[in-house]
Amino acid sequence: MPLARSHNFPASGHWPLVSLASAVVLLLLWWISTQAGWLTPLVLPSPAAVGDAFLAAQRGELQGGHSLFEHFAWSTGRVLAGLLLACLTAIPLGLLMGVSRLARSVFDPPIEFYRPLPPLAYLPLIVIWFGIDETAKVLLIYLACFAPLVVSARAGVRSASAEQINAAQSLGATRWQVLRHVILPAALPEILTGVRIAVGFGWTTLVAAELVAATVGLGQLVMNASNFLRTDIVLMGILVIGTVAGVFDLLMRQVERRLVPWKGHR
Repeated sequence: MPLARSHNFPASGHWPLVSLASAVVLLLLWWISTQAGWLTPLVLPSPAAVGDAFLAAQRGELQGGHSLFEHFAWSTGRVLAGLLLACLTAIPLGLLMGVSRLARSVFDPPIEFYRPLPPLAYLPLIVIWFGIDETAKVLLIYLACFAPLVVSARAGVRSASAEQINAAQSLGATRWQVLRHVILPAALPEILTGVRIAVGFGWTTLVAAELVAATVGLGQLVMNASNFLRTDIVLMGILVIGTVAGVFDLLMRQVERRLVPWKGHR
């Protein structure tokens, strides 16, 4: 019987210079395609036009006199509020479902039912039930973040081996101590990965959330500009949302490295 081949998987992380070069190449292709006239400005505005839209938004010359910082602040507040509420409720519930068959049997069906649904599907119900104020917007983002956090926390419980749990119990640890000192640290890498995924879901749901009678916000800025075929503003808003979401993800990676430095080294 031949020996199994050993495969050397690539190490974690990435090469910053290669990532920077990739971004520069994409920007260069964008500039060339607009300068050569391959696409009309309505389809793809030039980088200069998007830059002008950015400056106009920053000066408050677009919608309602709100500056780009105000749009950013409102959108970030909504996403963070929904994410924080989801973390406070979904992570404990996921841990409970991971250690209790009863909790898993009770909560798994409704969560698995709504988890694949797009936020726009239940947006009308949220508006009918909770109105059109900030509650509906934050709730929609909360629901988008809730499911991945529950699933990741529940899956993380399985990372705690039976040997670790039995060793803690043999030393006299209570159920709470086992959960606090064994299960939670073992589940933490999965939980942090779930938080990163939830942040992405929160920002992707932002546009849908700000469809609910919003007068300020990055999602509202993009949707309103699309109604007037202002592709430059739409692309500018998309780039801002993508950049902010990317910065959030980088921050979460730093938090992950500090809290779970052993991840990927087992």
